[in-house]
Amino acid sequence: MWLVGARGAISTCLLYGLHGLRQGLLEPVGLVTESEPFRDLSMVPLENLVLGGHDVCDRDVSSAAGELVRAGILDVDLVTSGAAEAAAYEARLRPGPLDGPDVGVADLDARSSELGARPPRDQIAALNGDWDAFEKDNGIERTVVVFVASTEAVREPQEEWADLASFEAALDRGDPQPASVIYAYAALSSGRPLVNFTPSLASSVPALRQLAEERGVPHCGADGKTGETLVKTVLAPMFAARGLKVHAWQGYNMLGNRDGEVLRDPNHAAAKIQHKDDVLRGILGPNSNHHSKVGIDYVPSLGDWKTAMDFIHFEGFLGACMSLQFTWAGCDSALAAPLVLDLVRLAHLSAERGEGGVMDHTACFFKAPLAGGSHDFHEQHARLLAYVASCQR
Repeated sequence: MWLVGARGAISTCLLYGLHGLRQGLLEPVGLVTESEPFRDLSMVPLENLVLGGHDVCDRDVSSAAGELVRAGILDVDLVTSGAAEAAAYEARLRPGPLDGPDVGVADLDARSSELGARPPRDQIAALNGDWDAFEKDNGIERTVVVFVASTEAVREPQEEWADLASFEAALDRGDPQPASVIYAYAALSSGRPLVNFTPSLASSVPALRQLAEERGVPHCGADGKTGETLVKTVLAPMFAARGLKVHAWQGYNMLGNRDGEVLRDPNHAAAKIQHKDDVLRGILGPNSNHHSKVGIDYVPSLGDWKTAMDFIHFEGFLGACMSLQFTWAGCDSALAAPLVLDLVRLAHLSAERGEGGVMDHTACFFKAPLAGGSHDFHEQHARLLAYVASCQR
């Protein structure tokens, strides 16, 4: 497994969580693929997963772990127990290409800035060189590339993204591309499955969807559904099913950590907010005429914790107006890490089964599933279970 954003909070939780699971120090809480009926599938065992990754910052994994210990998320004994595994992981990390709009951000690796300034074809060759070496050095047959880096600045659609031939011509011309798109092209063109757990573009552009179909490579995304939006996609179908008229659904998010800091920039926050808001329109219907808005603020002292508060104003029989309010307080990375493991195992399984293109059965994991369809979590989860059943026939 190759993590893009390898020194971030999600990757750090995944690293120590995987160590704890292997050593019997943790229970697989939140890990869907360790529950029934998934246990009957021929998925890659947790013991066989090897972690490597790219990052653009120059801090080490122990610094990230220390922040999570101080936040009360990682247990200090678990971190101590996993020291050797963490050191081996750190040795396998490489600098990744820096996305153009992020030049000048603090604590960045100078090598990432240099790599990000190279022509796209050179960046792609460097990524594939790192993956080839990782596989050779560790005896790995298949690498699943996972994008868990901070959200990129939003980009306007480009003409060359419309089809693969135009996109590859743009690469040959040296036209700059978002880092997530570079990673996605490098992975898919080399036959490596891709999981995009972020709102960044990655394999969502039509040209790369075409590439995945033509090469028969599985991929999925986008934007992991772990907190407030997960609750929305469970609750909203209730209002629709009962014929209740939603007038307003106002949400407000406070979060810390590096992701929250990046989202202070409106250009980075735009994609995130759109994905969080689109799910309601998809469930309640385009003609519901409800007011919907999501706000995000960075609160440094929260660290890796986040709080979301939602107010739902709705109308019932006789025009009686009522409201529902909820507060979700959770640890973003502790919620996300097991889902990343699930998606890696599902992507590996799809590749082993010879499946290619969008993994539409993974929609329940994402705010903006690439396959489209219903945002209703219950319907999405039913699709996942139907896929599991098809694998068992």
